[in-house]
Amino acid sequence: MTSSILLLLLLDLSLCVWASHQHFHPHSIKIPGDITLGGLFPIHARGPHGLPCGELKKEKGIHRMEAMLYALDQINGDPSLLPNITLGARILDTCSRDTYALEQSLTFVQALIQKDTSDIRCSDGRPPVIRKPERVVAVIGASASSVSIMVANILRLFEIPQVSYASTAPELSDNNRYDFFSRVVPPDSYQAQAMLDIVKALGWNYVSTLASEGSYGESGVDAFVQISREAGGVCIAQSVKIPREPTDGEFDKIVNRLMETSNARGVIIFANEDDIKQVLEAAKRANLTGHFLFVGSDSWGAKSSPVMELEDVAEGAVTILPKRASIDRFDHYFTSRSLENNRRNIWFNEFWEDDFRCKLTRPGVEVDPSKKKCTGQERIGRDSPYEQEGKVQFVIDAVYAVAYALHSMQQQFCGDQSDGGVCSAMDPVEGRALLDYIRDVNFNGSAGTSVLFNENGDAPGRYDIFQFQMTNHSHPGYHVIGQWTNNLRLNLEEMQWSGGDKSLPDSICSFPCKPGERKKMVKGVPCCWHCELCDGYQYQVDQFTCETCPSDMRPVPNRTACRPTPIIKLEWNSPWALVPASLSMLGILATCTVVITFVRFNDTPIVRAAGRELSYVLLTGIFLIYLITFLMIAEPGVVVCAFRRLLLGLGMAITYSAMLTKTNRIYRIFEQGKRSVTPPKFISPTSQLLITFILVLVQVLGVFVWFAMVPPHTIVDYDELRPPNPDLARGILKCDMSDLSIICCLGYSILLMVTCTVYAVKSRGVPETFNEAKPIGFTMYTTCIVWLAFVPIFFGTAQSTEKMFIQTATLTVSMTLSASVSLGMLYMPKVYVILFQPEHNIQKRKRSFKGVVQAAQLSHKSVTENQNGKIKFEPDRTQ
Repeated sequence: MTSSILLLLLLDLSLCVWASHQHFHPHSIKIPGDITLGGLFPIHARGPHGLPCGELKKEKGIHRMEAMLYALDQINGDPSLLPNITLGARILDTCSRDTYALEQSLTFVQALIQKDTSDIRCSDGRPPVIRKPERVVAVIGASASSVSIMVANILRLFEIPQVSYASTAPELSDNNRYDFFSRVVPPDSYQAQAMLDIVKALGWNYVSTLASEGSYGESGVDAFVQISREAGGVCIAQSVKIPREPTDGEFDKIVNRLMETSNARGVIIFANEDDIKQVLEAAKRANLTGHFLFVGSDSWGAKSSPVMELEDVAEGAVTILPKRASIDRFDHYFTSRSLENNRRNIWFNEFWEDDFRCKLTRPGVEVDPSKKKCTGQERIGRDSPYEQEGKVQFVIDAVYAVAYALHSMQQQFCGDQSDGGVCSAMDPVEGRALLDYIRDVNFNGSAGTSVLFNENGDAPGRYDIFQFQMTNHSHPGYHVIGQWTNNLRLNLEEMQWSGGDKSLPDSICSFPCKPGERKKMVKGVPCCWHCELCDGYQYQVDQFTCETCPSDMRPVPNRTACRPTPIIKLEWNSPWALVPASLSMLGILATCTVVITFVRFNDTPIVRAAGRELSYVLLTGIFLIYLITFLMIAEPGVVVCAFRRLLLGLGMAITYSAMLTKTNRIYRIFEQGKRSVTPPKFISPTSQLLITFILVLVQVLGVFVWFAMVPPHTIVDYDELRPPNPDLARGILKCDMSDLSIICCLGYSILLMVTCTVYAVKSRGVPETFNEAKPIGFTMYTTCIVWLAFVPIFFGTAQSTEKMFIQTATLTVSMTLSASVSLGMLYMPKVYVILFQPEHNIQKRKRSFKGVVQAAQLSHKSVTENQNGKIKFEPDRTQ
């Protein structure tokens, strides 16, 4: 019922076509003959923006179409084949579009449609003389499977056999739906099997598929997926379809989607050459050169156009092509074509302009003077590159298959007629009978291989396997690496990949998991899994489970078990210990030198003027500061930890308590002297010692409270040095002193230091002859800078794997520098004078407090403003 309705519609459509095209399609080639064959070729590409036709296709269009003309010439020139019968042709352009090809193919069935013209009259009342269209007995074509399917649905209704030279879609093997369709190329089901065998030979088990929308691409991929599912061992990562009318950016999206399963480097591609080229361009834009490993169907084959200027991306691509050979006689024929001897090809002028990049002059049409004019003396292959298109052999074989079928039919129907020709029994040629003869042919084709068909009209599967190679070759391009005729023969040693690499690349769904990795199965893909490393401090319990090691343990290198975490401490031979210890040792020696000098010259004026009592206290504090370095480096124990707590802040507390007492005394004396002649309280040596003792006692009491609340002990800290890499994990043997407790322990000393600095600033204006506060001030300024640098270094290394070493070295060096600044600025000048300039170590006039008051008042009056608004002190130097 459906076929009948379709037939009626076609009848009406054909009448309309016939009525409007009385001159029988000026855009077609008509070769007169006794028997006419139809021809369908993609002379032009698909047109843009709704136009039916686009640019000329030189190889797939002109080369193939000329192959049919060449075959007709050879057959008509062979007296032994179809004697006294000339084969003619009606050749049409499909413009690579199935709907346009369907409209064009109606030309082939016009002669079979009975048209009622009884009601048509000329202007004078006579019936019209209507030229009868030629009868097409068989059609050679089409190229694309989608076009062949569309045309086959029409031709079968009128029982016109069809022999394709390039359509390989598996669905065309359905003899119930496409019973008048045959082909001299094997179907995609064969090449799908061949491609699956290639994938397995390369050791791949995880690939993606990419298909152009349409019968060829979709049916090819479907065949591959079906065969791989039945055979097993290969998983399909993704099946991506290229739209028939791709939008801008569509191919970039396709490449991005393929990269979602980046392990599937192998890409099985059933696509037309335009789509292949755009896929390669998108891969290059995405900087994925060498990533994808393409296995292309016969639509890619050994064509140069898809890989032109994209050779680096296409390198390593494995392609398949029905076994073929270059037909030398066709090369001679085609390269001898010229504008003069090839007028029967109506598209040859267009080909000539495109091939030689020139413009032909036409009557009444002006030629752009900037463009080169064609002379007509150009020659193909001499003045332009030429390489025989891959399907030329099959076009010739398709024409010969029909010719041999007609020859057998002639011998059967016409008997031994001496004159040959088309006998009455063959006029007209009956389509179903011709189909039977076509299916029975068996002859050696143009390449020397046998041409025959099975019960479905398919040719046997014979393929050459190519690889596109660029490196280490004197002739880069496609190289034959194997064959497939029901089984694969592949030379793996001759294969090479991107950059000339000879090793086989991987396209594997899941590699075997290494020790220490667990399998995480991919849902819905039974042959795939993800290997997840038992990361951090996990170890592998079984192939599916990871667990975390106990806190005092870490995984073994292969993460199959746990092992104890090594315990470390700061060693004496470490650079982090040697440098601070060396500095502290030098400081202790310097301190001892100062103390010995002061004791030896205890009664000299300089020692007495320095305040002997507070000086010895201050030097004791400096000595303890140097000493704490050795306690910080020593192996932690209860005794060591106790002394660390006690001495860490004690030395600094003693030092800065003594300095604070000194600066406070000087400040109070001179401030009091400005207002009164009465001396301030607590300025005697005994008072100074008492004040210092009270200030130090605060630090000592704080430490003993700490002792009472948290007795000193050692711990092994496994968390401090537990970086992401468990191989670097260490347990640190340390005293139970956190960073915060260290800062709190030093906090009181820092408060004394800041207060002392404040008093030093306030006392900067006293006369130089009285001003012991100035060296103390310089000492405190420098010390503040040292401790300001200490803070970011100490806390900035909290995440370092060597935190303990860096922080211990930073703390001890900072304390050593503080002690050295105090020792160097306060006592080294005095020692120098005592030892090397004894003439200056003499008694000067002793000043009463009244004299001090007078000097303070004079100093106060002599304060003036300099030009920059700064205060300038002009001390009275007459005293």
